[in-house]
Amino acid sequence: MDTPGRSVPGAQAVARASRLLRLVTAGGEDGATLQSLAQAADLSRSTTHRLLSALRAEGLVDRDEESARWMPGPELFLMGSVAAARYDVTALARDIVRSLAVKTEESAFLSVRRADETVCLLREEGSFPIRSFVLSEGVRFPLGVASAGLAILSFLPDHDVDAYLERHPELSERWGRTHGLAPLRRRLAETKERGYAVNPGLIVEGSWGMGAAVFDRSGRPEWALSLTGVEFRFGPDRLAQLGRTLMAHAHQLSSRIAGARR
Repeated sequence: MDTPGRSVPGAQAVARASRLLRLVTAGGEDGATLQSLAQAADLSRSTTHRLLSALRAEGLVDRDEESARWMPGPELFLMGSVAAARYDVTALARDIVRSLAVKTEESAFLSVRRADETVCLLREEGSFPIRSFVLSEGVRFPLGVASAGLAILSFLPDHDVDAYLERHPELSERWGRTHGLAPLRRRLAETKERGYAVNPGLIVEGSWGMGAAVFDRSGRPEWALSLTGVEFRFGPDRLAQLGRTLMAHAHQLSSRIAGARR
């Protein structure tokens, strides 16, 4: 994520609170513990509790009294309802994601780009009984890690890709050597040439993913459709077929978004 300018008063507190809000919402209905939030945000427990308490007073987060887990608050729902009119494309995408799941029999997803991450907005289960559960609504990944973020990053302008990689030298440390600069750039080039991204079990062994970018009216990749499933379902012959189906659905959604926002 971009770091707010240090000269802006209160920027650090806002950035920390925003980070905690994202982490709480990523926990979904189950919420998150104080310890896990503090660790993920790289903050002390006392600072984390102080910020969460302030957010709770504003209704942005809530705390379950029995489990002591932190969850999204009611004000987030109200804010999201207002923002959805401008930013939400799930209504346009729902039947396309469902069609992708039906035709491939794999789990299908819609993700949106938010700064340096992707956030899953929709999940449709495929009919194949063995499934991968790496991705679900609200889950975030850095660009270039999951197949959706790899597809989006691949089709950003070169200078944006370079700037992103400079901002995030920690990718290999957090996600493994396969996310180092050289192998990641190689996957970006392969994705751009192929038209769709392939993640051969790099997040969870045996769980494969594929992603195709979805573009806004100006031609920027702001969303992605993706598929996940178990490794043996993604053999070489079927991979190409899945890629064509995935790109056709992504093109359909890109066209629909462009038409809806005229």
